[in-house]
Amino acid sequence: MSAVLRRALRRLRPPRRGGWPDPLSAAALRPLGSGAGAPGRKETRSPSLGKDSADTVIIGGGCVGVSLAYHLAKAGLKDVVLLEKSELTAGSTWHAAGLTTYFHPGINLKKIHSYSIKLYEKLEEETGQAVGFHQPGSIRIASTPTRVDEFKYQMTRAGWHPTEQYLITPEKVQELFPLLNMDTVLAGLYNPGDGHIDPYSLTMALAAGARKYGAQINYPVQVTNLNSRSDGTWEVETPLGIIRAKRVVNTAGFWARDIGKMVGLQHPLVPVHHQYVVTSTIPEVKALKTELPVIRDLEGSYYLRQERDGLLFGPYESEEKMKLQDSWVTNGVPPGFGKELFESDLDRIMEHIEAAMEMVPVLKKADIVNTIAGPITYSPDILPMVGPHQGVRNYWVAIGFGYGIIHAGGIGKYLSDWILDGEPPFDLIELDPNRYGKWTTTEYTAAKARESYGFNNIVGYPKEERFAGRPTERTSGLFDLLKSKCSMGFHAGWEQPHWFYKPGDETGYKPSFRRTNWFDPVGREYKQVMGNVGVIDLSPFGKFKVKGTDSVKLLDHLFANVVPKVGSTNISHMLTPRGKVYAELTVSQLYPGEFMLVTGSGSELHDLRWIEENVMRGRYKVEIENVTDEMGVLGVAGPYARQVLQKLTDEDLSDGSFKFLQSKHLKLSDIAVTAIRISYTGELGWELYHRKEDSISLYNAIMEAGQKEGIDNFGTYALNALRLEKGFRAWGAEMNCDTNPLEAGLEYFVKLNKPADFTGKQALKQIKEKGLKRRLVYLTLETDNVDPEGNESVWHNGKVIGNTTSGSFSYSAQQSLAFAYVPTELSKVGQKLEVELLGKNYPATIIQEPLVLTEPARMRLQKKGESPKI
Repeated sequence: MSAVLRRALRRLRPPRRGGWPDPLSAAALRPLGSGAGAPGRKETRSPSLGKDSADTVIIGGGCVGVSLAYHLAKAGLKDVVLLEKSELTAGSTWHAAGLTTYFHPGINLKKIHSYSIKLYEKLEEETGQAVGFHQPGSIRIASTPTRVDEFKYQMTRAGWHPTEQYLITPEKVQELFPLLNMDTVLAGLYNPGDGHIDPYSLTMALAAGARKYGAQINYPVQVTNLNSRSDGTWEVETPLGIIRAKRVVNTAGFWARDIGKMVGLQHPLVPVHHQYVVTSTIPEVKALKTELPVIRDLEGSYYLRQERDGLLFGPYESEEKMKLQDSWVTNGVPPGFGKELFESDLDRIMEHIEAAMEMVPVLKKADIVNTIAGPITYSPDILPMVGPHQGVRNYWVAIGFGYGIIHAGGIGKYLSDWILDGEPPFDLIELDPNRYGKWTTTEYTAAKARESYGFNNIVGYPKEERFAGRPTERTSGLFDLLKSKCSMGFHAGWEQPHWFYKPGDETGYKPSFRRTNWFDPVGREYKQVMGNVGVIDLSPFGKFKVKGTDSVKLLDHLFANVVPKVGSTNISHMLTPRGKVYAELTVSQLYPGEFMLVTGSGSELHDLRWIEENVMRGRYKVEIENVTDEMGVLGVAGPYARQVLQKLTDEDLSDGSFKFLQSKHLKLSDIAVTAIRISYTGELGWELYHRKEDSISLYNAIMEAGQKEGIDNFGTYALNALRLEKGFRAWGAEMNCDTNPLEAGLEYFVKLNKPADFTGKQALKQIKEKGLKRRLVYLTLETDNVDPEGNESVWHNGKVIGNTTSGSFSYSAQQSLAFAYVPTELSKVGQKLEVELLGKNYPATIIQEPLVLTEPARMRLQKKGESPKI
């Protein structure tokens, strides 16, 4: 380190503050240009509850909770009470850096970010409260060729969204931020509307709006207990009395775990230490005529923005150096902690300070005004948990916000709409609190929070895997047997093989934006299933047993398809009241009135909560048992699947005796299984449901029996390629809460003429009558070394007109294949389009689906004497 840099770092070290925690006021700590934290800005504290009942009680007065109160009241729900234990903004909100951005690497959260910014732009005019909103734009800096690829990848994912985002040259970067050292800058990702806002002022403006529209905000009122009543309502206990509530919403920030414990839940949250520093006036900054855009130096892993005439920058340390406040997880948040901070530790962020000084050299001459080291709450995957919680009626959460300021506006609106309309306004399953379960231990949460914090600015590849905290206790019976033979993927706590190794393969996880080490092995597994027979571990499926007097009546109400007969199986969809696809499940009636429901691993508790909610609302007399963890599943598929399995049972597996979409109880090598003749590969196959402890014995018996037929393993990557060639849709891609089943091409599974008035039926009739504006189409692409994966922009005549939903290389056609939504007028077979991949538009053609007929369809054609398409 140079002597100049050492002197600069000494200047950056503030005086040590004695004691921990150091109770400093917002006024002392936030030198914000908007005037945030000015003395005397405290509201009159409510001396009483004011009422003893409410429709909705919100617990926690940070920006998220206050935003929800604002949106509920503005939408017309006047009976809203927010309870805050100390004062508004206490916890994480008051000391936040206040960054706002349209950018998000995911798809759905872009809508949340966009709504928040649009709200913040007009909030001052609406409420009369200044919010200190600055919108100088922001630039993400690419310093490596891989990072440039990532920006191109993100551009196609943003192209079909309305917000502005541009890939800009180094020259444009320097024009927008003239103080940068341009030696390593290769490109920038620019969002013009980005910026920063004063969190305190934002929260107070939302509170003013909430009161204006009729919500009641009470503090200091601590919630001491929550009691659920038999009718689904709540008693909210406080030192000032009890409030009866139809629902409660936990927005308690890093106190959220304490609230969760009151209802028997262990929310997977942990506070982390986050630091940022604020400099004094820098002459070069003061001399600028316009405010600098926010920059995010991704290789240096920090953000930096202008603060008055100086700069503010905050790093994200590596998982080895970052610090958790894990004592709060085990012992709870210290009583009285509210607007306090941690002792700063510049040594921990030294390498990021050095990187910032190299990128913005004027920092070397800067003196520091403040170092802010405060707690923010992380979930294991850094995303918040938003929505109703499975297993606890009328208990909602909006917790775990690592970026609460940019999320607050949009999440308040999203939750408000869901509460009032009875369904989510759009797909946001990545924030579903039910993505976690009993397998999410404290140890796992801590390991993942460290990783997520340290990975804040790493390259975001397609098919990303992160390995901290793995494996969890939730492993299939085959995990130990297969873990050294394959590349595992993480699915709702489970480890599931993505693809298998053979001698000569480049093994391990090798992420890339282009075809990588798994490409040829997946092709090998594809051929294995198409030409011989393959075995796949499907144990992560969510699995429920439903039985009881009203079981048929319940499922007839829940599903758009008919209820299958005893011994039969079908694919069924649960729709929302607006006719959107809430879930897709495989439904089998095993015995009269007893059903097995199977869903994807990522939607297990998401679907179970919806079913349970309908049971309670309709007072159906049924029993529901979640058997996901107790039951293993093996898939066996390929032309020799019957031949192999027949060796292990006396049951007749011939086509005449065991038809497609039939289910039977039988024994394979003396192991009891429920066998369903179905396969997501579209080939001849069975799914074999069995006790988890029998998985190894069953697997070994099948592999032994299939030696002559050349049996082998295959993973989920090959499964995806196989299902795409067959034209099979996937929930979460081709269908979700943003799509209706008609535009998704699911008419076959929707029985509008069945007598039952299933949820969404009337909405679907209206949709059908009005006609569709878009349709799901099936595309082949002429690419080179890159394949679509979903969410890419689809172009026509120089304009973005739609988006892909999923994609893969077709090992049959030897070209890329994708599903996409496009306007109905551009949805005819033969239509020429383009799909944007890594900054290049590739020719695409709509073709008749499927590319490869399913095995049952091929058999029907053969019986008619016709030649099947394969």
